[in-house]
Parts: sequence; C-alpha cells; structure tokens
Amino acid sequence: MSAEDILLESEDRMEKAVSVFKHALTGIRTGRANPGLVDSLRVEAYGSPTPLKALAQVGAPEPTQIVIRPFDPGTIKDIEKAIRSSDLGLNPQNDGRVIRLNIPPLSTDVRRKLVARIKELGEEAKVAIRNVRRDGNKSADQAQKDKAITEDDCDTLKEEIQDLTKKFEGIVTDLAKGKESEVMED
Repeated sequence: MSAEDILLESEDRMEKAVSVFKHALTGIRTGRANPGLVDSLRVEAYGSPTPLKALAQVGAPEPTQIVIRPFDPGTIKDIEKAIRSSDLGLNPQNDGRVIRLNIPPLSTDVRRKLVARIKELGEEAKVAIRNVRRDGNKSADQAQKDKAITEDDCDTLKEEIQDLTKKFEGIVTDLAKGKESEVMED
C-alpha cells in the first residue's frame, strides 16, 4: 500500500468517527425542541423496527414542542409506544392525527448529566481517531518493511497521520464544547 493510500484511508476513517460523533450529539437534548431528538427512534411498525423518519414528518413549530405527523394514521399508536419506551423521558400527547411532545426545561442536575454524557461521547470519538492513527502507523511500518516506501517516507507519513489526528481531535473538541454550551444555556 502506498503512503498516499494509507494517508487517505486514515483521513477517511477519522472523518467517519467525527460523523458518528456528530450524529450522537443530535440525539442529546438541549433546552430547545429539536427534531433530531427523535431521529434515532425506531418504531415497531409493519412487523419490523422502522426509523421514525420513514413513518412520519417531524417538526419543531415552537421552541418547547416537537410535532410528529404520521404518514399513515394507523401507526400513531406504535409511534406513541416507541416514544414512551425510549429513554427520552418525554410524554407524548396524541390527538388522533399528530403526536405532540412538550419539551420541559432542563434542571441543573440533568444539564450536568448531559454535559458528562457529551464529554463521554467526545472521548469515545477521540479514542476511535487514535485507533485509526495506530492502524495507520502500523500500515506505514508494514509498507516500509515490505520496501514499498523508504524510511524517510515512513517517518513523514507518520507525522502526517499525527497532524490528521490533532486536526480531527480538535474538531471533536470544538463540537463537544458547542453542544455543552447549548445544553448549559437557559
């Protein structure tokens, strides 16, 4: 494998780790209603777990409310059941056509727990990025051993992989700080 291939693969995998982290952040509650809160919800409908997005239109018409409009009114009970059994802690109100989720303000204690969870997710993302760095360095060593690249190229490649690692860890840190401030604001 060439040095360029190793670098591209490492960068691609680090980008994936960041995108997984971004997706995890959308599911964390802030003081405001956000349709992303219920995006990852799976509803047992038509005999299989289906993403809520495939069954209904989700919107946030007010800062404290999420409105879910099922495409098929027959799935409204299933959606309501999925919300009740989720760990969101929200109480759905069903009027037969739409489900309304009122988002209560977060207590200070809950905010602290959410910030701790964000830090936890951020650390997991950084660990994933560091694992990619380790794999990239191993590939560089193997390529040098196989005489595909020189020792100088191997050292340069490892420095470039380290630069990528710092860059992507910085992105994760910035995203986490942004979400933490969002959670802590009233």
